[in-house]
Amino acid sequence: MEIFLLYFLVLNIFVFVLAGYDKYQARKNKRRVPENTLFFLELIGGTIGLLTAMFLFRHKTSKTSFIVKFILIFLIQVVLIYLKLSGKI
Repeated sequence: MEIFLLYFLVLNIFVFVLAGYDKYQARKNKRRVPENTLFFLELIGGTIGLLTAMFLFRHKTSKTSFIVKFILIFLIQVVLIYLKLSGKI
């Protein structure tokens, strides 16, 4: 269980920093982190880190397609957690 929590802690810190770096790169008009990379990291457990970065850095908050995909991944995670906790998977 401790390894599981450490995994999520490290992943979310990494996603937070990566999203902050992407925002920095956006302001400098330089090469950006691909959205698919951010979505993949969210999918494997970085939702809290990405959400925190979105609010703190105001990053990708006005891009509707990004928010829709973010919410879709989040809802999939909620359903999977529900199914796991209810013993259905």
